[in-house]
Amino acid sequence: MTRRERSALDAEADVGRDRDIAGLGLLTRLTLVAVVVLPNLVGAGVVLVLAAWVLPTDVLISDPGALVRNLLVFGPYLFVAVVFGAWWGHRRMLVPPLPADADDAARERVVLRLRRVVLRGPLRLALVQAVLWAVAAVLFVLLNVFSSGRLGFQVGSTVVLGGVVTVSITYRLVEVVLRPAVRRVLALRPPSGTVLPGVLMRTVGGWLFGTAAPLLGVLLAAGGALAFGGYTVERLAVVVMVLGGVALLFGGAVITLTAMSTAAPVLAVRRALRRVESGDLDVDVPVFDTTELGLLQAGFNTMVAGLRERERMRDLFGRQVGEDVARNALENELQLGGEVREVAVLFIDLVGSTTLAATRPPTEVVELLNEFFALVIDVVEEHGGWINKFEGDAALAVFGVPTGLDDAAGCALGAGRTLAARLTQEVLDSSEQEVRAGIGISAGEAVAGNIGDRRRYEYTVIGDPVNEAARLCEVAKETDDGVAASGAALSRASAREAGHWTRLGTRHLRGRTAETEVVVPRRRDTAPDERTAADSGTARDSSEGALQSN
Repeated sequence: MTRRERSALDAEADVGRDRDIAGLGLLTRLTLVAVVVLPNLVGAGVVLVLAAWVLPTDVLISDPGALVRNLLVFGPYLFVAVVFGAWWGHRRMLVPPLPADADDAARERVVLRLRRVVLRGPLRLALVQAVLWAVAAVLFVLLNVFSSGRLGFQVGSTVVLGGVVTVSITYRLVEVVLRPAVRRVLALRPPSGTVLPGVLMRTVGGWLFGTAAPLLGVLLAAGGALAFGGYTVERLAVVVMVLGGVALLFGGAVITLTAMSTAAPVLAVRRALRRVESGDLDVDVPVFDTTELGLLQAGFNTMVAGLRERERMRDLFGRQVGEDVARNALENELQLGGEVREVAVLFIDLVGSTTLAATRPPTEVVELLNEFFALVIDVVEEHGGWINKFEGDAALAVFGVPTGLDDAAGCALGAGRTLAARLTQEVLDSSEQEVRAGIGISAGEAVAGNIGDRRRYEYTVIGDPVNEAARLCEVAKETDDGVAASGAALSRASAREAGHWTRLGTRHLRGRTAETEVVVPRRRDTAPDERTAADSGTARDSSEGALQSN
């Protein structure tokens, strides 16, 4: 048994232990009594009027004592039926209490008992009412059949048809009242579709009990008039009008309640579907129907749970490789290899993190690295790039792939300038240790694509700009600003961004055959406050000295 099932089992067992009737509160129990007793009282009254004053012909005229006998039996039986039916219905809806020291097996038995009581509650109460109406039909047939067979049949058929319609109405009303309890028990185990008749039988039953039964009463009245006579034209018209009105009223109630029972689960799914269509996956449809519609509700919840899991995996995937790369992988088929693209690369590395790790608690080091990488991600994404990978205390950012940029080099250079200023202001100055960052930027043609095997691969960029940016990162650590870019990146950038940079000269980088032109930001473009021209000149001279000394 899973943890979810165990917790739900305990909750349902507590319900069965602490409450008297199927886990229902006092208000719900009183509502159940009302929706069962009141319709039956109304139904009994309608049957009495029809049987005593609307349908009778010369039978009661020839036997004046018949009406008195029926009225004398009607009142006491109605009282006994209400009291006995309330007690019997109460017993049918009881769940045995759960002992405090009950084991898991006992708990599960109580929950299964609770499930049967709640899901079959409408049927259980309908059977109680049907028995009482059947006893009434037999009683009144025996009371009248010996004086007049026609009167006995007439009264018995009226009681039966009235009982069928009344029980159908109360069945639907009890379904509505028990929905909260049904929702609780179905939260543990979805409906099987076989607990009660399905949608087809519900619809056919609504027609039979709501339309066919009242119309059958009209047909019987007309048939009796044709077979036995005793009705004048005016009297027959009154009978048909009264029976037709009763059929319209009560038959409409049965059909309406049946339609509501069918529509409610569908409308609940439709409302939840609108939320899913708007992007809200935090939705769950309460399952309160025991037919195929309940399976639809449970299936919708399963589908949304799958969508939530898929979205969670997509979010995790995007966090691992970047949203653009994740979107490209999901929308296109896997193809190993790559294509030559014009890209810009930014490589950033912390200086002094090794000493920090040796002198500070690991939690403090991790906190600093998280702040550092959070700022790197923010700045790179603001400038249209994405983080290709983290390498210890370093990060590689790429601009121009997989989503193209009109000015990839300019975006990378702008990100480098912004990073240098914000790192000094927001992260590195707050550290008590001597920690700095070096930022190297380059641009050019590189191969971008999926590298690896079909079983395990990653989207990355391979080419000279990547190597050059990594080497320039080392050069940047020797400058005051901590930023160094290649002349190739500057030449590809827009004029507006290029105006923020100045050339320092050339340098032979490790692993490269040709010398690399090195450019750095103008001092005022990276400093957090205003600098004088003299300060700018001093910084440029020190940077040039560092290049020449190397």
